[in-house]
Parts: sequence; structure tokens; C-alpha cells
Amino acid sequence: MAHHTFASDNYAGAHPEVLAALAAANTGHARAYGADQWTEQLQDVVKTHFGEWAHAYPVFNGTGANVVALTSMLPRWGAVVTSRFAHINNDENGAPERVGGMKLLTVETPDGKLTPAAIDEHAWGWGDQHRAQPLVVSISQSTELGTVYTPDEIRAIADHTHSLGMRLHMDGARLANAAAHLGVPLAAITTDAGVDVLSFGGTKNGLVFGEAVIVLDPEAVQGVDYVRKMTMQLASKMRFISAQLLALLDDELWLRSASHANAMASRLRSGLEDLISAGQAPGLAFTQETQANAIFAVVPAHAVDGLREQFGFYDWNAARGEVRWMCSFDTSEGDVDAFVAGVRTALAPRGA
Repeated sequence: MAHHTFASDNYAGAHPEVLAALAAANTGHARAYGADQWTEQLQDVVKTHFGEWAHAYPVFNGTGANVVALTSMLPRWGAVVTSRFAHINNDENGAPERVGGMKLLTVETPDGKLTPAAIDEHAWGWGDQHRAQPLVVSISQSTELGTVYTPDEIRAIADHTHSLGMRLHMDGARLANAAAHLGVPLAAITTDAGVDVLSFGGTKNGLVFGEAVIVLDPEAVQGVDYVRKMTMQLASKMRFISAQLLALLDDELWLRSASHANAMASRLRSGLEDLISAGQAPGLAFTQETQANAIFAVVPAHAVDGLREQFGFYDWNAARGEVRWMCSFDTSEGDVDAFVAGVRTALAPRGA
């Protein structure tokens, strides 16, 4: 499927600046397993974004980042409180449980966002040998439903979590999109808001491959180096992950790319809202706010298959006709406008 789709920001290629950084790193020999100059430089750059205690552990992929982060935060008997919609719960084939050996304790979150009250549904039973011990809370920013936590919301969660003796992990696969939406630095919704450990996303924002576990509070983890190796996330030629992350972080490429993806999602939402207002999209309705680069909507059954064949996207809840449309750094205004026109054609009242 070579043409542009709205299925996932994972479908996009690599940003040219990332490819250039990758090629530039491909010079001669460099020390392996993270002892190279790119990984060393990455640590300095990460500190400028996330604070003096921040330390990055490059890994291959997002599932790996989450498994390494959570495993290093928990004892063998630990559990994680998270949303039912969390990527770690729905989209990682049980990797946290199977590979990390932890239990996930999930709560309902209609908009994808945890709250202190929701956390309390599972934050109990410490000292009870019959219960997996809830010791970490994991939130996603932006969420799997495309919504974004404000800095104050994250701070409230962090304060509540820490008051219970628990630690806070953030799945930041789309952290850049959240920061771009809020208009704040990366630290404002991580370090400054009380997050302890971050899974920092790169692939969804223009990298070929690679993410990073960024430890914001060294006291929150144990043995990250060992966990990364034993979970098969230690790259021997780590310079090629670090060089890409440097390209993303060094010249605000993360912000430029995420801002564009968000803007295209906003354009798509506005175009579709115009159709609804004009009576040209009967049956189309939105199910979530569009804050980052995702749109969730209900589409009449008679139009879904034809639209999907043309533009490519995933069902979110097929039973109720809910779909997800994603924009990425390379989505163009033309792509969006063509999609809006396609929706108008697919939903045109019969006989119109």
C-alpha cells in the first residue's frame, strides 16, 4: 500500500532529516552497545529537554520501551494500574505480563485518561499476600483515544500516585503530539509534572526504528541495563538509534513534525464538521475530542468498506461502527482534502 493512508502514523516513512542523520552516523567503526559518541551526545541533549537527572536507554521499539521501563520499576510481585485502552493492555500481545511478569490492573476510562479516583479502584491491598501489589501507575500521552492530559492533570495523578508509595510511568509514544497540542516543552508534561519514567516515542514521529526509555528519577528503577539486555532490547550498533533520536530532539524536528500531524488532523476534523453542518454527511459523528493527531468517529455501515478501500484506516469498535483516522508528519493538505471529498461522496444522501 504505497499511497497515503489514514490508518496509522506507523505507516509513514522516515523523515528526510532522520535519514540524513542515519547516513551521517554510518562512518567507520564506533564502539558498540552504547559506548559510542552519538549515544553519549544523546544523554546531553536529553538532559536539556528533561532535566539534569534524565538518562536515556535507546531500545528498538515501543513495546520494548514499555516492557523495559515497567520491568525495571517493579519487583517480581508488582502490578500496574492503567487504562483499559492502554497500549500495554490492548496492543502488546501480553508482553508486559509474559515478558515482564507483571500484572496489569485496568480501569474504565471513557476518554482514555486516568484520574486519581480511577486509580483508587485498584490502588489497595498492600501487604496482602494474595494480591499482586499495585506499585506503578501507567498513563499514555497522548492517549490511545487521541486525548491529551494537561500538565495539571498529570501533576494531580503524580501527586496522588506518589502519596500512595507508587511510581508513575508514561507511555509517550505520541508525547510530541501532546506537547505540540498544549504548546509546552517536553519537560512540562513529564519531569516537571512528576513522571518518574518515560517511554519516549520516535517511530510514530518520523524515525525508521527506535525509541528510548528515559529515566527521570533514578530512584524509580533498578537494573535498567540488565533488563534491557535480557529483554532483547540492547542494540549492538546503538549509534543508529541514538543518531535518529538526536535528529528528532536536536533541532525541534519532534515539534515540527508533531505540529504538522496535529494540524492535519485539525484540518480533517474541521472539513468533516463542515460536511455535517451542511447536511452532507448523514450518520457521521465524532466520539472523542480531536486534540493530537487522531480522529475517532462513527461512520454508517454502508460507507465504511468503500472508504477504507480508498484511504485505508482501522476499525476501532466495529460493533458500533467506530473508526480511527490518523495523520502523520507527511500527511498533506491535499491528502486531507481528498479524504473529506471521499467522505462526502460516500455519505451523500441517496438520490442527491
